[in-house]
Amino acid sequence: MPSMRGSTGRHGRRMKNEINVVPYIDVMLVLLVIFMVTAPMITPGLVELPSVGQASEVPAKPVEIQVDKDGKLAIRLRDAGSEFMNIEKSTLINEVRSRMQADSPVVIAADGKVPYETVMGLMDELRSNGINRLGLIVDRNSDPDARK
Repeated sequence: MPSMRGSTGRHGRRMKNEINVVPYIDVMLVLLVIFMVTAPMITPGLVELPSVGQASEVPAKPVEIQVDKDGKLAIRLRDAGSEFMNIEKSTLINEVRSRMQADSPVVIAADGKVPYETVMGLMDELRSNGINRLGLIVDRNSDPDARK
């Protein structure tokens, strides 16, 4: 009776069409050991981000700049009974300086739909004109999930 092993010779072997994964497992274990040894040596950058729950109280009379969702600016002295006055971006610095007292802060209240780039550009413009005490107003009572 003929042999069922194939016609590759007397002691014929079949070709395996499977991938030998043992070398890959060895490489992965070596990489894991390397990462475990080097991870404690890397010093992470420490950044302390403010959280809304820990936001400090706003000083008595800062100058408040409001940016609505369309990018329009309004300004007021944050005091009881004061109203916002719409302004153009070209007159922003002069308006802020006219309302500022000695070393009073400037706070920015931006709508949640205002692009981050717009707020950062506004802060950069204020800083480049010598206004260094800047802050952002946050809403303590809002639910982040409700805005979605």
